[in-house]
Amino acid sequence: MAPFNPQAMTIQSKKPILIWLFSGCFLIYAMVVLGGITRLTHSGLSMVEWNMIVGSMPPMSDADWQVPFEKYKLTPEFQKLNYQFSLDEFKSIYWWEYSHRLLGRTIGLVFLIPFLYFWIRKKIDKALFNRLVVVLILGGFQGVLGWYMVKSGLIKDPHVSHYRLAAHLISAFLVFGFTFWIALDILFPIPKNKQQVDPLSGIRKAAYVLFAFVVVQIIYGAFVAGLKAGYYYPTFPKMGDEWMPDGVTFLQPLWKNFMEGIPGVQFVHRYIAYVVLFLISFIWYRSRKLNLLPTQKMAANILFTVVWFQFTLGVLTLLYSVPVCLGVLHQTGAFFLFASTLFFIHQFKMGTVE
Repeated sequence: MAPFNPQAMTIQSKKPILIWLFSGCFLIYAMVVLGGITRLTHSGLSMVEWNMIVGSMPPMSDADWQVPFEKYKLTPEFQKLNYQFSLDEFKSIYWWEYSHRLLGRTIGLVFLIPFLYFWIRKKIDKALFNRLVVVLILGGFQGVLGWYMVKSGLIKDPHVSHYRLAAHLISAFLVFGFTFWIALDILFPIPKNKQQVDPLSGIRKAAYVLFAFVVVQIIYGAFVAGLKAGYYYPTFPKMGDEWMPDGVTFLQPLWKNFMEGIPGVQFVHRYIAYVVLFLISFIWYRSRKLNLLPTQKMAANILFTVVWFQFTLGVLTLLYSVPVCLGVLHQTGAFFLFASTLFFIHQFKMGTVE
């Protein structure tokens, strides 16, 4: 199979595909933000069914509203936490989850319809076709994971599994990352005959290590959210009065503290943040000493700015006990950190100035 060759594409053929891909990236970003709002407003368990077609229309009359409300009354969340809810209060959380699911359906159509159009009109080659099919499969899988996550909170415990929450979140980042990378390949094609220049090899390796830490940090951010660990130890830089409180190693076996224990999960999330901050600061400092392309300098500066913004947001979110506004902004910051890391890696694959 021939590799995808963005250099063979004309400017006319690139533009509509780029608009489509970047529009999809923006909608995925909006989906992540809306998902964060849905989680922080405790709205995610308000819709107890997953109807791909029927669920597209919201309740219109009082009689229509009674149907989902009665179904919600059978859930652990209503019976254990929200048993005093009125219909109006139910509507306030229902609309967030409904909007989240509707946006998910919209994203599916935004990806599928132009894809079919470009394919039928032969605007994409076979290699790009295969990459786009992967995006569609990943997007569909992400939707299934969303329902799998919600289902975990509808059985006994009125909270979703933090493992499923992490899987759902990281799958959204995966769909975005794959789409974003394809768009970057088209926008900044890497010459096939360009030799990678040695001065950048060290930074590239550091960037790959950074990317791994960023992904793990996003996963642990989901663990913190799922376990509501951000509401504990609202102090900085120490956790309470200690750098590592006794509760971090309370559970047995030891590994369980760092996967399911609230102090342990927050401890890991805090200290990976330091690692990410150090790595990016180091990469940025090293890159300033090299003769770089303008877009590479821009990528390094964006990455450096975003990580400090995100770190500051994380501290403020913790100190103020996760208000909705700061919680959403912090999740948004994670998204921009992920995107800027990908952009940096892609730019530094292009070599440097001769």
